[in-house]
Amino acid sequence: MNAEVLALRSALDGQRRRENRRWLYLLGFAGLAAVSLVLDIATGPSLLGVADVLNTLLHSETADATTKAIVLDMRLPIALMALVVGAALGIGGGEMQTLLDNPMASPFTLGLAAAAGLGAALSLYFGGFGLPPLVAIPLGAFVMCMLAASVLFGLALLKHVSSQTLILAGIALLFLFQSLLSLLQFLSSPELNQQILFWLFGSLTKTTWQTLAITTVVTAVCSLLLFQDAWRLTALRLGEVRARSLGVDVTRLRLKTLVLVALMTSTAISFVGVIGFIGLVAPHIARMLVGEDQRFFIPLSMLCGALLLSTASVLSKTIVPGALFPIGIVTAIIGVPFFFWLILGKRRRHA
Repeated sequence: MNAEVLALRSALDGQRRRENRRWLYLLGFAGLAAVSLVLDIATGPSLLGVADVLNTLLHSETADATTKAIVLDMRLPIALMALVVGAALGIGGGEMQTLLDNPMASPFTLGLAAAAGLGAALSLYFGGFGLPPLVAIPLGAFVMCMLAASVLFGLALLKHVSSQTLILAGIALLFLFQSLLSLLQFLSSPELNQQILFWLFGSLTKTTWQTLAITTVVTAVCSLLLFQDAWRLTALRLGEVRARSLGVDVTRLRLKTLVLVALMTSTAISFVGVIGFIGLVAPHIARMLVGEDQRFFIPLSMLCGALLLSTASVLSKTIVPGALFPIGIVTAIIGVPFFFWLILGKRRRHA
């Protein structure tokens, strides 16, 4: 009896240590994201000191008027947008991978980002359909992204449709939308083609407080709804058969998760353009640190995505002094080496 009690206490102590370590990871990444936010505000054509940025953020009434205008009116919404969009892409990729049990799954690889790119390009090609560009481009991206997601929704509702089938359907949509986008670029004038390319590279520079507010609200609401299913999503990682035996309605969970992820990522992409690799890289980092427990995996995926995109925003302004590199290119530069490391690491583990 004493041995059983000691074993139980040892198991409980081990679980407490693991949970404490997970909390430390969450706090650590939150701190790093805050540091990156300050650096993102400080970097740019007009370099600012970190102390000046902090003073403006914390005591704006005593700040210099020029510094105040640069920090609060120009750079703060862009820096915050990097965190919010990164969080949306991070959790979107994480839940896609959880849902489909595939490390390659993400809004980018399932064709949602390509659909958004096609929608934005169509809006540019047809002159915004009579709407202002600031409205037409995000609206076109959002509509096409949700259209692509609706195809996945329809498949998810069908019986006997496996996760692998959804992944193959997403890859097919990815190639379809990329082909249509290439055709549209081929038919476009050089000037219009330049505008399409700029949007496809991804950019935070057109962020406003209004677009930031919309993206933040949608991301927060969708994330909270996903977190409500943390236990069910954790059970799903044991396999669909075991999840059903535990009382999880897998079809309903799959559809709900797809809807929330599509809504969240399409909103983010529609305002900043196509940004790849965040939805692939961030969940893998979170999974390596906290495992599959969705209570910790969901928030850490968000924090990892926010930190990665914020760091990419800083790098995009420092690679070439005085110039702004497209942030989508920077995320690809960060993501590709990690992707190779992931593939090679798996080969070594299976060898």
